[in-house]
Amino acid sequence: MNISIFGLGYVGAVSLACLARDGHQVVGVDIDQTKLDLIASGKPPIVEEGIQETMATAVNSGRVTVTTNCTEAISATQMSFVCVGTPSRKNGDQDLGAIERLSAEIGEGLKQKSGFHTVVIRSTVRPGTVMKTIEPLIEKHSGKRSGEEFGLCFQPEFLREGSSIRDYDNPPMTIVGCNNETSARLLEDLFGQLPCKFISTDIGTAECLKYACNAFHALKITFANEIGRVTQSLDVDSRKVMELVCEDRQLNISTAYLRPGFAFGGSCLPKDLRALLHVARENDVELPMLAGMLPSNETHIRHTLDMVLAQNTRSVGMIGLSFKSGTDDLRESPLLTMAESLIGKGMQLRIYDPEVNLARLMGANKRYLEESIPHIAELMCASSAEVMAHGDVIIVGLGGQEILDEVKNRARENQYVIDLVGMKDVEQLPCGYSGVCW
Repeated sequence: MNISIFGLGYVGAVSLACLARDGHQVVGVDIDQTKLDLIASGKPPIVEEGIQETMATAVNSGRVTVTTNCTEAISATQMSFVCVGTPSRKNGDQDLGAIERLSAEIGEGLKQKSGFHTVVIRSTVRPGTVMKTIEPLIEKHSGKRSGEEFGLCFQPEFLREGSSIRDYDNPPMTIVGCNNETSARLLEDLFGQLPCKFISTDIGTAECLKYACNAFHALKITFANEIGRVTQSLDVDSRKVMELVCEDRQLNISTAYLRPGFAFGGSCLPKDLRALLHVARENDVELPMLAGMLPSNETHIRHTLDMVLAQNTRSVGMIGLSFKSGTDDLRESPLLTMAESLIGKGMQLRIYDPEVNLARLMGANKRYLEESIPHIAELMCASSAEVMAHGDVIIVGLGGQEILDEVKNRARENQYVIDLVGMKDVEQLPCGYSGVCW
């Protein structure tokens, strides 16, 4: 392909060298003449393992040219990658000045081009930027319609400094968010041979993914370091602990628990997290991230409560009471906390949970319920049908297929379902619907 790359910093320079190495004609565009002169002489403008040899090979092949002229680069290529910087402002927001100016210039370049052109944003931008800022600017200055006369995409990069060439050749996945099929197919032709999944999605999802990944990386580093500090205070080698944590590929290093849903609860997680924080305090160790987990969990419950209250009704049905499906364990169940809050707000609440039989409850489980909602027997129903008949708002906190089918079959047009479990085929519901965080 004939490809132009705007912005020859870290991501742009690596992309230029690798694309040209792989046989594509690449035009590098930057306002910094020093960078252009370096690349034209076969030298990279960055320090990175393997980039010197890759850049020299690419330039010597004759497949690399450089320019400061945006229109010239657009006219000579069929696809443009935008890799300009989006640095932080003092308030934490992004400085989009460079990408806004470039979007206008790309629009001016497209105005003078007759063929279809694909613009791929690789700069990390906050969600919504591509469609709300970049697209209108390009359309305004080109006089063309996005998705019809030019394509617009967002492709997050996953290049780590120090190993970017290896990461380019072996990415964990290739994600492209596109507003048209033509551009998606072009990008699949370009990157589909890489040894990973090629996934086409919408632009907003692709934008959010980059932030989610980087936040998750920061989370993992912070978690390991906080465990490190508290175990060091106990004269335990944190490296051994974390090595064993990583041995668990079923729950720890896996997709387990990484799906948005309702709050955590039960007899283990809250109790053990509090105990760990207490040990840290005894040893004068600060764990800000771990200390924020229980407050964050409580915020998630309040978020769901606000969704219920926003429906302006006092008639609420709740399907589920235990802390997760398939158990009658009510200890620190977030659904039980929800029930307490709804009762406190004066709601007429009815509850059904097939696993919670009040007559069979015993021990700590029974005591916990009696302390939380002593008059629970008055609120419990014998079937989900009773709950569905009672509530204007239905909170679905259990994921069994039989119950979910019952909700779909019995829902009325004037009801509103708040889904905590991720129901399938929600378009079949005749009523209003919201997921707890989707």
